[in-house]
Amino acid sequence: MSILDELKYDDDDLVPAIVQDDENGAVLMMAWMNREACRRTLESGRVTFWSRSRQKYWIKGETSGHVQKVRSVAMDCDGDCLLIRVEQTGAACHEGYRSCFFRTISPDGATEENQDRLVNPDDVYGR
Repeated sequence: MSILDELKYDDDDLVPAIVQDDENGAVLMMAWMNREACRRTLESGRVTFWSRSRQKYWIKGETSGHVQKVRSVAMDCDGDCLLIRVEQTGAACHEGYRSCFFRTISPDGATEENQDRLVNPDDVYGR
């Protein structure tokens, strides 16, 4: 039995994947993977996700050049979530930040950016 068979996918056959910087432990992003995306990630060493909005696979960095090289993959105790530690090149966030978690929420609900933007997303994605 493959580890891919042991994962507990949701009703859409997806599992959440949390991506963490192997160098400093920072959480960079969360995205979704199906069985094939998991297989591609394990075999290639490049993180591959399933885009729910576009209904297609995407390799992190294939457009932006901000690649994620897999250092390790772990699953949680229930088998319903992955933790992928990566060597991150550039911004992990499509908004141009190192991490997708670039906003801190205060107790009163206000938000504040906690990182500097590394790149202008318009320059990277041609928006």
